[in-house]
Amino acid sequence: MDDLGSLDPHWVWLSIGLALAALEMVVPGVYLIWLALAALVTGALTFVLDLGVAVQITNFIFLALIAAFSAKRWLRDRPIESADPLMNDRQGRMIGQNAVVTQALEGGSGRVRYGDGEWSARGPDLAVGVRVRITGADGTRLIVEPATLLDQISPAKDPDIGPETL
Repeated sequence: MDDLGSLDPHWVWLSIGLALAALEMVVPGVYLIWLALAALVTGALTFVLDLGVAVQITNFIFLALIAAFSAKRWLRDRPIESADPLMNDRQGRMIGQNAVVTQALEGGSGRVRYGDGEWSARGPDLAVGVRVRITGADGTRLIVEPATLLDQISPAKDPDIGPETL
């Protein structure tokens, strides 16, 4: 255990900082990088000022808190915008698309086919085979309304209808 006593404290802090930065790359979450920054700054201050262990730990804690809360506020004010905000929102992607009633909507509920799957649906009473437009979602149930004639023949709204069928 005497080997640890021969280590310079600034190298320990720099090693901790680099290890935390490497962990941030392995387990991304935009949190460990701020702890890594605090450890690196603590290592630099320890090298320059020759601080005691208690002061080093206190310095690291305060720097970590300042860095984490500053980053949280900075990221809140400048959110990361996705190129595709509906990437993991399947129902959100369905809104505005056409579907076909496969089980009559009676009493406000039934089933519709969209793409290769069937979904529970809520809407006005409609017979089997009627084209509907998806207007929203309530949990796993789609909210539908009867499609207008233009919606039924528009290739932009229905991926099953191509320009060659018009």
